[in-house]
Amino acid sequence: MRSIVLGALGTACAAVVTLGTGHAAAAAPATTAPQGSGWEPAPSAPWDVAAGERCAFAIHGEPIVDEVVRRELPPPAEGVTRSAYKGDLVVRVTNKETGAHYDADVSGSALVDVYASGAQFWRVAGPVLVGVGDGNLARGMYVVDGVYTIGISPTGSKTVTGPVVATDSICAHID
Repeated sequence: MRSIVLGALGTACAAVVTLGTGHAAAAAPATTAPQGSGWEPAPSAPWDVAAGERCAFAIHGEPIVDEVVRRELPPPAEGVTRSAYKGDLVVRVTNKETGAHYDADVSGSALVDVYASGAQFWRVAGPVLVGVGDGNLARGMYVVDGVYTIGISPTGSKTVTGPVVATDSICAHID
């Protein structure tokens, strides 16, 4: 498995971010990267999203498997940072009203550019967790899988495009 979670609000990549939570990882490392490899642990923090922001009900996300690592790469241009992410990641997404939950295997890998403006551009292979408030997918929380890109505007709007893209609604799984 490979991994990545894109924050529910689409905040920059401070480790693995659940596209849509806006919370960057801050927890203690759950894994150790090989010494001298350039890879460092990039743990995801638990997150909460209010009712109506992604699903009709409030949700909570928490990694139950988190072996994601990050490597900073040379910047492609001035004002741009570039990082690669990979590793196993399973996030339990829970309906806070009913307790129903879904374990999302979001073990994709990504190359992420973050611009000084706050915009981001993700090149992804495999599944990631994407929370959408505004963008080309309907409001919701999704496992997006395939080979694709995700553009995130400075305001958090997300555009998912690519030759191979599948979406699975997490909200539908835990409604």
